[in-house]
Amino acid sequence: MSVSVPSPDPMIRTAPLYDRVKSVIPSIEWPAFAEDIDAILRLKHKRDAVILAHNYQTPEIFHCVADIVGDSLALAREAAKTDAKTIVLAGVHFMAETAKLLNPRKRVLIPDLRAGCSLAESITPADVRLLRARYPGVPIVTYVNTSAAVKAESDICCTSGNARKIVESLDAPKVIMLPDEYLAQNIARETGVEIVTWAGHCEVHERFSAKDVRQLRAGHPGVVVLAHPECPPDVVAEADFAGSTAAMVDYVAERQPTRVVLMTECSMSDNVAVQNPKVEFIRPCNLCPHMKRITLAKIRQSLETLSHEVTIDPAVAEPARRAVERMLAI
Repeated sequence: MSVSVPSPDPMIRTAPLYDRVKSVIPSIEWPAFAEDIDAILRLKHKRDAVILAHNYQTPEIFHCVADIVGDSLALAREAAKTDAKTIVLAGVHFMAETAKLLNPRKRVLIPDLRAGCSLAESITPADVRLLRARYPGVPIVTYVNTSAAVKAESDICCTSGNARKIVESLDAPKVIMLPDEYLAQNIARETGVEIVTWAGHCEVHERFSAKDVRQLRAGHPGVVVLAHPECPPDVVAEADFAGSTAAMVDYVAERQPTRVVLMTECSMSDNVAVQNPKVEFIRPCNLCPHMKRITLAKIRQSLETLSHEVTIDPAVAEPARRAVERMLAI
């Protein structure tokens, strides 16, 4: 009786994975990915590790090595459920901190500690304390795109996917919403709640304009425009639909538009295109330089060496955790 022996060639072992992404990754590029993917899959088993990947990760990460994918809210929820001893966050630093907050006894790794966020860097804990002093009694809603230290100064967190629900749950006539100015303005328009804003912006989404939307419609007749709520309000007003990355994914999957443009980070179009081969994606390619610090090679190195572990100051960990858990409970 013959015994099947696994092929020693990473190209052969990863061939089924390439079938998933061949529509967005040219075959000439696959050999550069195959060895790292093959090694990562083995290392995940060895380290009892799970990889969480944000929607903005590149397809070879998102579709080939990630165990859990989604927007910030989905990753936060799944981080709280995992039984794995090690979590690798393929995203940016605040996401890894959130995973650590919800899993304080687990090892949480981020493949590049420099993977930051313009929103998270736009506000400090001292800024939040000054706002609380200026608006006594007004609840503070902090976007998850912030440091743990900033979350610790807030009453509750939110994501772009649940921001309206969180604001309305507070049943308050006025709310402080930090730090994304455009998200806050868009939510204020939806809810009618008076919202005190902060001048923080996402360096990817703030570059989109209403003129861009009009030009896309002129150049691609019939295109359906989906905008992230971190875009300026005039972009959201011009779009056919505005919602979180998860809401965009659902919109495309359920409605199957003939032609669509996602006004968000570029890699997401590739990831959604893999799952919706009949939809034509128009790509206005704004890349997040922080997300793109995460690569297969860095994920592999992090798992090999268990390096780049996320730590959180114990003084802020508990209040920050409460703010996130309040969000997840709503």
